[in-house]
Amino acid sequence: MGKVIWKPGTFEYPIPAVMVSLGDMEKSNIITVAWTGIINSDPAMVYISIRKTRYSYNIIKETKEFAINLTTKNLAYATDWCGVKSGANVDKFKEMHLTKQKAENIKCPLIKESPVSIECKVVDIKDLGSHTMFVAKVLSIDADEKYIDEKGAFDISKCDLIAYANGGYYQLGKKIGKFGYSVQKKKKSK
Repeated sequence: MGKVIWKPGTFEYPIPAVMVSLGDMEKSNIITVAWTGIINSDPAMVYISIRKTRYSYNIIKETKEFAINLTTKNLAYATDWCGVKSGANVDKFKEMHLTKQKAENIKCPLIKESPVSIECKVVDIKDLGSHTMFVAKVLSIDADEKYIDEKGAFDISKCDLIAYANGGYYQLGKKIGKFGYSVQKKKKSK
């Protein structure tokens, strides 16, 4: 059997489902975003894409900063809820019982319950049609200590991260390899 041809669309799945926090410690908001990713490693840069009609759009456009908070199985309900409710009408931190945590380099609160929060400063804004892309420099990464092993490495496998695919949320599975394992020299057995 061959492949079926569909019209062009957004079918590059799975993708991260993240909660983006913005504003400041007093007046803040959370928007759930699936259009996000890494775009450069040196300097570290990421992007988020948001519709102009979203309440968060103008806040990020004015403040030029935000935090990307990775989401987990335990945050799945809040992740969805923060994506379907408008921050113009509700306090998402309060309604979802999420804790604001002070960031080191930006005024936006981090979400304490998230295993990783990425502090971002907008360096470019690109209007792309249905969405506007906010290109940002990563200022710092805030990682929950409970996921750092005895060697000081972050153990992402313990986080129960979730992804978004074709309208659904999915828990990520177990590690099946590491970068370069396909060409790694095999140890000789004794």
